[in-house]
Formats: sequence, structure tokens, C-alpha cells
Amino acid sequence: MHIVITGGTGFIGQALVPALRQDQHTISILTRQSMSSEEDVDYVQAFEEIPADIPVDAVINLAGASLADKRWTASYKREIVNSRLQTTQAMVDWLATREQLPGVLLSGSAIGYYGQHEDEILDEHAATNPGFAQGLCNDWEAEALKAEKLGVRTCLLRLGVVMDSGGGAFEQMSRPFRFGVGNWIGDGRQWLSWIHRTDVIRAMQFLLAEESLSGPFNLTAPAPVTSRGFCEVMAAQRKTLVNLPMPAALMRLALGEMADELLIAGQRVIPSKLQQAGFEFSYPDLEAALSAILKG
Repeated sequence: MHIVITGGTGFIGQALVPALRQDQHTISILTRQSMSSEEDVDYVQAFEEIPADIPVDAVINLAGASLADKRWTASYKREIVNSRLQTTQAMVDWLATREQLPGVLLSGSAIGYYGQHEDEILDEHAATNPGFAQGLCNDWEAEALKAEKLGVRTCLLRLGVVMDSGGGAFEQMSRPFRFGVGNWIGDGRQWLSWIHRTDVIRAMQFLLAEESLSGPFNLTAPAPVTSRGFCEVMAAQRKTLVNLPMPAALMRLALGEMADELLIAGQRVIPSKLQQAGFEFSYPDLEAALSAILKG
């Protein structure tokens, strides 16, 4: 297959591209960076650089500024929105010009689509609550679904907290444990819907291959944990001596709106559609996932 990827140099893309190459796929990566092409990977800075006479079998849309890298100032919120919506709009416009459409689009989203919840178990049909992340994901998915109207099978990837070594949220979450201190936020009862990066890649490969599947999919492990539960599992593996709660008020003071939406509140999300389709997780529980990450 010839697969076009946006966001292919990010944390997920760094694992996705080698996996697709191993499966003998040819890849075009849209990136703002100037990079030299390789034998089976071509780097482009605009969709229009992909020759019209070369068929594209699939598109994976992962582009977007990180939600957790900076405080959500007004200007950074605009960057978060524009980096997703403008890339997705450009992708759909490009697809509309092609005589031969790809068979499938996998387009990024996040479990922030559901908004803030407490203990309610959320599958792909769950109701939503308003918030910045919810509005962002809703608009992002709406842009991607325009490809479906063109006739492209479209899968929406509602990603949870992606865990692995070498970057992503885990690097920040695990840092205090290196110094023997584990800390949950507030009362520690907020839910953390996580997924190992290996299972993200495997789920994408699964959705590429299963031609009957479309619509939204929660990319989370089947066993979410609370913030305190994460700390307890991590402490057992890191032999942490002290467990300290992080006051929610302090997080709000330091991080503002981002703290409320990403850290203090949570979502208890399960991957119903993936499991119903027969997908099997390599890391269904946190203990095995953290053990693999820390040993790696």
C-alpha cells in the first residue's frame, strides 16, 4: 500500500512509520521540516507534491500541536485548533482533486471528545459535556468526516493517554518517580484512560486492514485506572518510598484551564468497538504495560 501520513514525525508516528515499513508499505510523510527522502519513505511539505498519477491507498492524519506542552494561552489555543483543522481541511480539499480516492482514512481525535466525566463508563456512543477539548475534537472529527462524503471509508481515532518510553505523556508522568516520589492529583479518583503505544500502532494496522470498519473508535486499553491507581502501580515497579497528593488548586495555579480539562478531571473510557471487532490488546492492563516500558 501507498500510505500518506500527516504528523508522521511525532511520538506516535515515530513508531508507526517503522511498523508500516516492516509491512512493506510505501510511505509519504507530510511535514513542515525539510527532510531527505529514503528508499520507501518520501517527505513532502504539501499534499500537492504527491504526484496525481501515483495511487494513494490510505491516509493517516495525526497532525496537531500538543495539548500538554504549554499553558493554554489564547494564542496557544488558536495554534492547537489551527494545526488540526487547517491540516484536515487541506487534506480533504486535496482528496477532492484526486481521480482515484484512497480506500481508507484514519484521522486523529482524542477521548477529550467526551468532555469531563466522573465515574461513568464511556463507549463510543456516550454523551458529551462541553469544554475546550470537546469542542476541538468535535470540530476536528467533523472536518475528517467530509472525506466520508467523498466516498472514503473513515475511522476516527479517539486516543487516550499514549504511554511508552521516549516521549509523550509518560515521560512527564514518570519523572517524579525517578526521585522516589509518586504523586496523584487532588483526591486521586479521576480516571486515566491510557494505552500503550504498541497497541495504538496495532489498532491502526487493524483498522487499515478491516474494510468493514468505520466511524469513531476509542483507542484506550480495556482497563482504565484512577490517578491514584496509576501511582500505586508505578510505585510498586519503581520502589517509590513516598506517595504525596498534588493539590488540585496548585495545578490550577500553575497550568490554568489545561489542568482542569486534562489533569484534574478524567474520563473512564473503554474500547468497545475495537473489542467487538475482534481486536486483542498486547497490553490490556497497566501492570504489564508499565513493566514493558520500564524494562525497555
